[in-house]
Amino acid sequence: MRLAINIDHVATVRNARGGLLPDPIAAALIAEKAGVKGIVCHLREDRRHIRDEDVVRLRKAITTKLDLEMSIAPDIVAVAKRVKPELATLVPERRKELTTEGGLDVVRFSKKVRKTIEQLHDSVIAVSLFVDPVRGQIEEAKAIGADMVELHTGEYAEAHTRSEQNKHLKQIRAMASFARDLGLEVNAGHGLDYTNIQPIAAIDDIEEVSIGHAIIARAVFVGLEHAVREMVELIQGKNIK
Repeated sequence: MRLAINIDHVATVRNARGGLLPDPIAAALIAEKAGVKGIVCHLREDRRHIRDEDVVRLRKAITTKLDLEMSIAPDIVAVAKRVKPELATLVPERRKELTTEGGLDVVRFSKKVRKTIEQLHDSVIAVSLFVDPVRGQIEEAKAIGADMVELHTGEYAEAHTRSEQNKHLKQIRAMASFARDLGLEVNAGHGLDYTNIQPIAAIDDIEEVSIGHAIIARAVFVGLEHAVREMVELIQGKNIK
């Protein structure tokens, strides 16, 4: 399983004070050195953390995969088509949310999402849809031309009891297998951290996990390179000291 790191929170800290530091591109390069296989950033419509110039600089600087999380807003699609990340992950977006809340309703917005997928494919950009781990959303993702799905792991991560967590884990495992049987690649993300990653990492049908907040929070105490290496070791099934 691969680890991709979301660097949005580095940009959040930078923007809170103004100026240039900490630099999210520098963070991406440290993370690559520490073993991540992809850099994720979310270009929001209000540009609250990642900015257009960050995406351009990332495209030039990193040597792994660039995954641009984005809505289907025309100006955001235009940025993606200009920058050409290897992957665009379409996510729902509400202005007042602190972080992405739930998966994209592909069934409800099928026509609009299909149009965006076609536009991105025209620019030779692979497309993933961030969806809840339910059959109908995955089926529709396949039907409208997505290359992969990223399964929303938020309910699993936020479960308050072991039995509740196991219920969500079973659903994620089943839907990852279902998506693979349809011919979709499968990623997963949201709310994953150092305490809950290993059961997800043990699911063979999931090829990549996207983690941001937990790693950046850990980096405050141990440094970013060390925090990334710890997460890589956990994903590999090792224990960390």
